[in-house]
Amino acid sequence: MQEREQLKSRLGFLLLSAGCAIGIGNVWKFPYMAGQGGGGMFVLLYILFLMILGIPIMTMEFSVGRASKKSPVRSFKQLEKPGTKWHIHGYVSLVGNYIIMMFYTTVAGWMLYYFYLTATGRFTGLDAQAISVVFDDMKQNPVVMVTCMVIVVVVGVFICSIGVQNGLEKVSKAMMTSLLIIMLVLAVNSFFMDGAKEGLSFFLIPDFGRMSSVGIGKTIVYAMNQAFFTLSVGIGSMAIFGSYIEKDHSLLSESINIAALDTFVAITSGLIIFPACFTFGVDQTQGPSLIFITLPNIFNHIPLGRLWGSLFFVFMSFAAFSTVLAVFENIICCDMELKNWSRKKSCLFNLVAITVLSLPCALGYSVLKWKGFEVFGGTVLDFEDFIVSNILLPLGSLVYLLFCTRNKGWGWDNYIAEANTGKGLKLRSSMRFYITYILPLIILFIFGFGIYDKFF
Repeated sequence: MQEREQLKSRLGFLLLSAGCAIGIGNVWKFPYMAGQGGGGMFVLLYILFLMILGIPIMTMEFSVGRASKKSPVRSFKQLEKPGTKWHIHGYVSLVGNYIIMMFYTTVAGWMLYYFYLTATGRFTGLDAQAISVVFDDMKQNPVVMVTCMVIVVVVGVFICSIGVQNGLEKVSKAMMTSLLIIMLVLAVNSFFMDGAKEGLSFFLIPDFGRMSSVGIGKTIVYAMNQAFFTLSVGIGSMAIFGSYIEKDHSLLSESINIAALDTFVAITSGLIIFPACFTFGVDQTQGPSLIFITLPNIFNHIPLGRLWGSLFFVFMSFAAFSTVLAVFENIICCDMELKNWSRKKSCLFNLVAITVLSLPCALGYSVLKWKGFEVFGGTVLDFEDFIVSNILLPLGSLVYLLFCTRNKGWGWDNYIAEANTGKGLKLRSSMRFYITYILPLIILFIFGFGIYDKFF
């Protein structure tokens, strides 16, 4: 049996875990939802729900990983009582991580391609309509889509093949540090735009009128959903990094630090985007098209726009790639333990497996669309995203919660002892009733609302 690898530093653990949580949704979804939901009011609700929903579940994933010193596919079996079946969720977690990569590698490829287009001046002189054509052409070109996806898979697997410390940790440290610096540079640049005052007011000052027009109840639910899903808890994506760390710091403190980094990226994205939108009269609620159509048009109309646009898409590429690396490591480690493979062998297998599994999404806007292929009336990407976000993440989080709080699982006492080991903030026994009985109901509500919102 191979000796288990460890992360070299606490900073590596924090940046890796934050990188897994930080994704494309932080950049486009959080700002436009905050804009719709009353600006600062939505931000305050989001932070509240992050504290009472996302962070407790994150401590559970980390606790299971650190106590077992196993990958998600083996961690439950290591800790469960004899004769119980909690370990089945380990296999579900592995499937969930594969499904995430089936579409996320394609989205990461979009970011790389847009960086290439911006850096080479492809958008220079184009109006919004022409930029929209470029976006559509990219999606409908199977060679471009597959090539960019394969580059993401090859580079990601190669980095993971080098090892936890020398590959994953070193690259993630450099990438996440660069991401944060680039974001600060872009945010400072936005502060000097003509529409900065209006954009920042729209984003940060609570507006109950705007919140009421959307619906107070709906805004609260959307803030709850965003806070829950932003940390990517439920399918072991965080547990793997818990298995690589020592017991020097309490897991509540570590979870709060990671949530703070995740929130910093989400809020700073708004600081970048809203001043630009108000400067150029752009609708702030466009979602993904804001990134791929509107922002390239904005960069065309500002001094040094090609430089700022290139920096922005480097940042977007890092945001996407940080998640790719984290989930790749999870998958590779699970297969190593399941099949007793070396890291190199697991990497080689997954290089082929993830590439093949990612093809339906990469071809979903071209070859499959030309053949009339749809799932529930949408694209392959939409369907795969729905399976992960609306089914596997909430139900997986519920499994972790029940496992850590029920006597037939790992149990409250074991969970608290592990989570509170080390320096830092501690979970208190007074939280037990809320975590054991109220939090499961909230998760079930989020699951039910996701199904209702999709189909009804």
